[in-house]
Amino acid sequence: MGESSSESSSFAYEVVLEAIEQKLRSGELSIGERLPSERSMAAEFNLSRASVRDAIRILGVLGLVRSSTGSGPNSGTIIISEPVAGLAAALRLHVASRGLAVKEIVRTRIILETGAALEAVIDDSPETLARLAQAHELLARMDDPKLDRNVFHELDTQFHVLLTSLSGNAVLEAMMESVRVSVRDYVANSITTDEAWLPLATELRHQHHGILDAFESNQLDDAARLLRSHIEWFYGTATEDMKQR
Repeated sequence: MGESSSESSSFAYEVVLEAIEQKLRSGELSIGERLPSERSMAAEFNLSRASVRDAIRILGVLGLVRSSTGSGPNSGTIIISEPVAGLAAALRLHVASRGLAVKEIVRTRIILETGAALEAVIDDSPETLARLAQAHELLARMDDPKLDRNVFHELDTQFHVLLTSLSGNAVLEAMMESVRVSVRDYVANSITTDEAWLPLATELRHQHHGILDAFESNQLDDAARLLRSHIEWFYGTATEDMKQR
């Protein structure tokens, strides 16, 4: 059987992606709804089921759908919105391939975090108070000198993303989390010995508390300045340690 005109391109799945994008924009599809079956979309777009399946896999990587087999309310391909998944995956791959330099990712992180700090809203609303309380809980856990290094890095990531969320900007928050995830392996592998890690962790704890104090006192210029210094210091220290191995 010959190939259909819609599949003359090796990127036939783009037909599906573009159609779904248009349906999301128009409101014909929305978060929480299921996509039609592979068979239905293949017929609608005059494509093979393999091309439709490729498109669904890509949407999954982008954090736009979740697929599950079986029956019931959670089965099928459901539209979700997890922008961090797609952004983080793309950034990590490009960092790993040396297409994006860690140094540039770090600079981007500084821009995002300091900008978010200057936009932060510190008030007595339940949302703000809850975020600040959570930040204190994260610092309390990181203050444990026996804490596993990898757990510390994960809590550190949560702390910084949480501070970014005080800006109330969901795009900034998603971008920030993506940037952090994209250099997670670099951070974890930058300091590999207890001799190097213990004094560094002590300084990180001190800096974290100072940053949170600046947020809580609504000194946002100071918070931005401390964040910049904090990120630059860690990157510089980690880079120097890696050079000495």
